[in-house]
Amino acid sequence: MTTSTDNDVVQADARARARGVGGMAFTELWERFSFYGLQSILAFYLLYTLEKGGLGLSPGAAAGIVGAYGGAVYIAQLVGAWLGERVLSPKRLVLIGGIVITLGHLTLAFVPGLPGLSVGLVLIILGTGALKTNVTSIVGFVLEHETDARRDAGFSYFYMAINTGAVLGPLATGFVQEQSSGFHPGFALAAVGMIVALVQYVFSSRNLPERANQVTRPLSRKGARLALAFTGGAVVVIALAVATGLMVAENLSTVATVVALVAAAAYFAAMLASRNVTRDEKRRVGAYIPLFLATGLYFGFLFQKFTAVSILVQQRVDRDLGGWSFPVGWVAMVSPLAGVLAAPLIASLWKKLGDRQPRAGAKFAFGMIQIGLGFVFILIISVLVFQETIPVLLVLLFMVIVGSSENFVGPIGLALATRIAPEAFTAQMVAVNFLTLALGSSLSGLLGQIYAAIPNNTYFAGIGGTAVAIGIVLLVVREPLQRNLYAGLR
Repeated sequence: MTTSTDNDVVQADARARARGVGGMAFTELWERFSFYGLQSILAFYLLYTLEKGGLGLSPGAAAGIVGAYGGAVYIAQLVGAWLGERVLSPKRLVLIGGIVITLGHLTLAFVPGLPGLSVGLVLIILGTGALKTNVTSIVGFVLEHETDARRDAGFSYFYMAINTGAVLGPLATGFVQEQSSGFHPGFALAAVGMIVALVQYVFSSRNLPERANQVTRPLSRKGARLALAFTGGAVVVIALAVATGLMVAENLSTVATVVALVAAAAYFAAMLASRNVTRDEKRRVGAYIPLFLATGLYFGFLFQKFTAVSILVQQRVDRDLGGWSFPVGWVAMVSPLAGVLAAPLIASLWKKLGDRQPRAGAKFAFGMIQIGLGFVFILIISVLVFQETIPVLLVLLFMVIVGSSENFVGPIGLALATRIAPEAFTAQMVAVNFLTLALGSSLSGLLGQIYAAIPNNTYFAGIGGTAVAIGIVLLVVREPLQRNLYAGLR
């Protein structure tokens, strides 16, 4: 028989979980405010001429830098996940990462030209690597014993906070950039957002479970020496590649794409070959591989808002609305705004359907088909109606279509990775999930370079058709895929 004391304990645990998820969600909101606040104006900073406050780079070089930067941010999270398991606790790494990110934004704000760009972006890459995966792992710790439906709902609300920051950041920095006719005030505002994230995290981290403060597999002295040697070697290789001209702006996205694929292959191979991974766990990992590739392509299509779509906005979009110029930084903001507005409805639907809701494979398929239809829409507009200049309102409608589709992929992928992860590779599985973002970001750079080199209509048709075709394939194979994804799980 359940007593009132038992009910009090259950309710107290539920409140603690809610505070834990809420605290991490608001921390992520402000971190994403700074990240997307920067990214929404970064391509234009690279594309605009010196007279307009930019760096005057070519579209190919700008797309390569933006894509590689986004990819490197997520690749760095592999290192952050490893550090959170072997060197420092996730709770401490989130704080350190936040401080480093803040320094990166301040560098961009106050150091002009290519030196400020290079140092600032590197600091943000390193800091985000330490912070991002470990925040997500902490949310997984908080929701560890919840049902699948509640986990999906919890991660959906967490993802809604991410998208809220992704809306507010570009809204603020885009407005400041447009009003000041300069990019550095926008970069400074992104730094302010990161400072707020740090303050929020210090207060909210008191509600986290003890597991967030633990190093689960401390590194041995021999392992530490090997790690330092590997890090030193990587730094030397990168420095030599830059000094000899092997790594330039135009091929940065290619390098990041290759690194993301190699890293993912290494992680999957390690999990599938490990003696510490059970047969059912290996089935789940194997079934996740096609979803990993499909999700990487999905984010490659979505993140074109920072590359190909930015070039489109600069070259073909009329931003005039009754004498008022729609800020360039706001175009990318519409995508996550659509995701934020749709998220509560979709999360409520999943909770209402419970065990009757579509499983992960079908949800991924819906997202892929929807984003493909978004590119079909912009193709029709470009071919049949506005062959030269496209009104900004139609581009914003396109962003609504593709942005709202993220609710079928992003939060579901986060929840799935923490659910199906082998017990011995929990943090690594979360990092592999973030590699889909790395792959997508770097692919968006490559796609942006292709966009700059071929006719617009050919490009839109290719992207739209590919996305819809992949979505249909996922729907066809969803049943066997689902059986293997949840092998051995109740």
